[in-house]
Amino acid sequence: MSDDRMRGNKLLCEVFKSPRKEEMYLYVDKREGLARVPEALLARFGKPVSTMTLILSAEKRLGRAEAGDVMAAIREKGFYLQMPPAKEEYLLDLYRTPTEARY
Repeated sequence: MSDDRMRGNKLLCEVFKSPRKEEMYLYVDKREGLARVPEALLARFGKPVSTMTLILSAEKRLGRAEAGDVMAAIREKGFYLQMPPAKEEYLLDLYRTPTEARY
C-alpha cells in the first residue's frame, strides 16, 4: 500500500474476536477493515465481533504478541490472527485422567 500512514511507526488497528473459538482474535487496519482477510479464514473464524480499536506502535505492549510483528503482518497480509494459547500439557493430562477419591 502506498499510503504513508501504513509505512509509519504507528497503525490504527481494529481487533475482532471470534464467536466460534474462545481467545481467537483478528487484528486489521481500521481503515481497510476486513477487506484483505481471506474468505476461507473468515468462514472458519465466524462473524467477527469488534472488541476494540487501538493505535499500535512497536513500543506498544500486547498480551500475547509483539506489536511490531502484528504491524508487519497487517502491512504484508492485511491481518494478524492471534490464536488461543496452547493448553499446558499437564492440564490436558489432568483432564484425561479420571480423578480418584483419596481418603
